[in-house]
Amino acid sequence: MPLLPPKHLAAALTALATVLVTVTAPASAAPPPAASLSATPVPASPSSAVSPPAAPPPAASSSAVAQNTPALEDRPCPVRLPEGTRCGYLVVPERRDLPNGRSTRVGFAVHRSTDAGRRPDPVVFTSGGPASASIPLTGLMVEMFRDRDVVVLEQRGSRWSSPSLGCPETVRAMLDTLATPGQAARETSVIAAGAAACRERLGVDLRGYRTGEIAADVVDLRRALGYPRWNLFGVSYSTRSMLAAAAADPEGTRSVVLDSFLPAPVDWYDQATRDLTDTVAKLAGQGWPGLPARFTEMVTALNRTPAVVAVRDPLTGGPLTLRLTGDDVATMLGEAMQAVEVLPIVPVLVDALAAGRHEVLQPLADAAGPGLATHEYGLYHAVQCQDEVPYNTFAPARPRLFTAVHDRAVCGEWRLPPATVTPATTRAPVLVVGGAYDPTTPTRTARPAAGALPGARFVEFAGVGHAVFASSRCGRQTIAVFLSDPAAGPPCDPSKATYRILRPGELHLTSALYRAQREPWTLLPVVPLLVVALVQLGAGLRRPRRRLPSLVAGASGLAFIGLTAVTLYGTIAENEIVAAVGVPSAVPWYGLLVGLALATTLVAAARGAARHPAGRDASGRDASGRDASGREETGREAGSGGVTAERTAPGEAGGPGAWRRRGVHLLAGSVYAGFLTWWYLYAV
Repeated sequence: MPLLPPKHLAAALTALATVLVTVTAPASAAPPPAASLSATPVPASPSSAVSPPAAPPPAASSSAVAQNTPALEDRPCPVRLPEGTRCGYLVVPERRDLPNGRSTRVGFAVHRSTDAGRRPDPVVFTSGGPASASIPLTGLMVEMFRDRDVVVLEQRGSRWSSPSLGCPETVRAMLDTLATPGQAARETSVIAAGAAACRERLGVDLRGYRTGEIAADVVDLRRALGYPRWNLFGVSYSTRSMLAAAAADPEGTRSVVLDSFLPAPVDWYDQATRDLTDTVAKLAGQGWPGLPARFTEMVTALNRTPAVVAVRDPLTGGPLTLRLTGDDVATMLGEAMQAVEVLPIVPVLVDALAAGRHEVLQPLADAAGPGLATHEYGLYHAVQCQDEVPYNTFAPARPRLFTAVHDRAVCGEWRLPPATVTPATTRAPVLVVGGAYDPTTPTRTARPAAGALPGARFVEFAGVGHAVFASSRCGRQTIAVFLSDPAAGPPCDPSKATYRILRPGELHLTSALYRAQREPWTLLPVVPLLVVALVQLGAGLRRPRRRLPSLVAGASGLAFIGLTAVTLYGTIAENEIVAAVGVPSAVPWYGLLVGLALATTLVAAARGAARHPAGRDASGRDASGRDASGREETGREAGSGGVTAERTAPGEAGGPGAWRRRGVHLLAGSVYAGFLTWWYLYAV
């Protein structure tokens, strides 16, 4: 039940607080006839079309609504989906307990499998949230279940349903509280005002947007599409609605997958702080024994002196300055820890923030803002205010997560009647999967809840946070195998983590790479370094004995560039999120190679000055060929140290040519010196 919507890493470092992944995959065959998909046909729409949510079509007939008869309407697919995917609306009553009431349209997508071994029972998937988008995940579902039809169902009121219950007023209130110093609990009036404005603008009966109705939509869609049975797949919040749908539709349910299980009896808000601190304590076992204490220090220090972070306003696109307290940062960390790529650096982040290194917050803040603007908070709060908030006490806790503060304030303003919440069950085979480091739906509550379901099996995945299917290839394989054979075990090793937790001292904190992603010009100092190193290496290779210092300088500069590039590439290839906050601790020491290049360049300049004093060439003779004692050179003579010295052409020794060479050395030295300054003062 995350505050922020799920997203996948789209590029290095931009999805630090995300949970789910959006993937599209093409299908190889033409779409089947619509009649084979549903009793009421859903015509194909161009899979390449990308369109905004459709405007609400005319209301369904009151007779259909009164009889609770679901209807299907076609629509263009709102986002790019695999070839052959068809999209539509399920038209159902807004409130099934009110005859002749208004209708609501629930978005869905259907992809018919073209696999030779196509199985008759499809998979139906709904995302979590509440209010997370589902249709963009159609491609990933198709990849996971190639031998089955895939049905992806939005939640009523979500982005791709109609009406869509977006609530920018509460988002603005949330941003305002984060932008002002002080605890969010003291700013509930701002949140309440935003909630009141949102409800008035929406003009819908929010009592129709709750888990019971969302579960009934699942059952109605199966019947409308004409599938005798199917397999239910829910993640996070939607594990509740999918389990409720299985209980309400036993004859239509073949099996159930519950990823990051949120049992109905769990008082989620009252447990949220414990779930977060328990996860921090688990991470402490990975070489960070003092991590829980450092976490407390971080929260206390930031509550006393909030961190100032500049971001983009997700609603206006303009600049916005946040002042984040310890409670705010703890909430953001909890959201970020849901992503498996972020978990390895969480101990590093906590330790850095406790030490006052606030710059590491920038990637978290940059990722959190867009997430707020892409979530339908009208739906989110409608569900929470009826199904969750009434069953929590909101006892004081530290850290005081602003998720709980904001949600309670909205619900206090809306005053929706609490829904009846009872644990659902099913006799169908159930697979429950959970991440070992899930701070939102922890295995502490998911495992015993799975044990209470007849025929359920629980599998824990090491190194994973929230949403196993989005975080673990082994998790996806395990789910697919379960659907093929509910009695089969995992085809891989769930105890093998995808990423390892970084140990103390492994990472040197710097935001240079993260800044360079947005401002590539900050890496320009590398260009003159590369040019100078190449020139010196080329000159040294032409006369290695006479220009040994230049050869060493050029080789050292290029060795620095190559070694740094290889190390950073390896880090990014393993886990690009790490580069958002730092580099391997060995990287700053690579600067010593540039220091060596600078030293040998200065040696070359000094040798040139010593070997070419004013008016004399490399052999110590003047332009007429006489040495310091006046003796004239005959032929070739051995110079000092037995090295044969060659005459320099008259006018060159000690003249403009020698000065030019010394100037070139000094210029190269200045490039190295400037780079070292940039390297140690800015880059690392």
